[in-house]
Amino acid sequence: MPVSSDPLPPPHTRLPGGVRPASQVLLVVVCVLLAGVALTDLFAVFAGLRIRTLTEADPARALDGAYTLYERAGDLQGMVTLPGMVVFVVWFYLMRRDLGVLAPDAFRNGRGWVVGGWLIPFVNLWMPYRVAVDMWGAAAPLPRRASLWPVNLWWGLFVGGTLLGRYASSGYADSDGLTEVREAVAQYVAADLLNAGAAVAAAYVAVRLTAMQRFKAARRPFAG
Repeated sequence: MPVSSDPLPPPHTRLPGGVRPASQVLLVVVCVLLAGVALTDLFAVFAGLRIRTLTEADPARALDGAYTLYERAGDLQGMVTLPGMVVFVVWFYLMRRDLGVLAPDAFRNGRGWVVGGWLIPFVNLWMPYRVAVDMWGAAAPLPRRASLWPVNLWWGLFVGGTLLGRYASSGYADSDGLTEVREAVAQYVAADLLNAGAAVAAAYVAVRLTAMQRFKAARRPFAG
């Protein structure tokens, strides 16, 4: 027996704040690109481990082959990561816009911070996380609040990989010998592993948040 006597919407009617077909396509594109980011990060991990192995066994061979492979892995990372980040931010903005219709009082910052928070140095280490937490709360089914562990895991891996990657880049640029190179590459390997995990976690957050938004959009106008 229905809890509410409100009439149901006609078929194929998009509910306020609901998931648009274009957004569903965008979600698929986001997940595909994030999978590509994770794979290129793992390829960079393989190339980095190869450098460490060969520099310990045969330094001359390492300079000829391993460095070339490592540079190619870095180029591939740049080619995949940049479009992946752009598309993810576009999805991030559209999700914030739609959730603003469902729960306009759930957000502590204006919509402009959804994009600006990624672009401002230092601010981009915490503002996107704050927006994501607000979106998670806005999409959570009432009255209970969904656990934040997916958002916390994603952001922890992302910030850890970003900071460690910057530190490794500085060490790699200042390295004078094979010992310094091996240390910097080891740091890069750890950063790439964190970044690969962050990409996978970001895809999970995107899928889970979209599902929560769809569920809440379908129930909100007709809740008893």
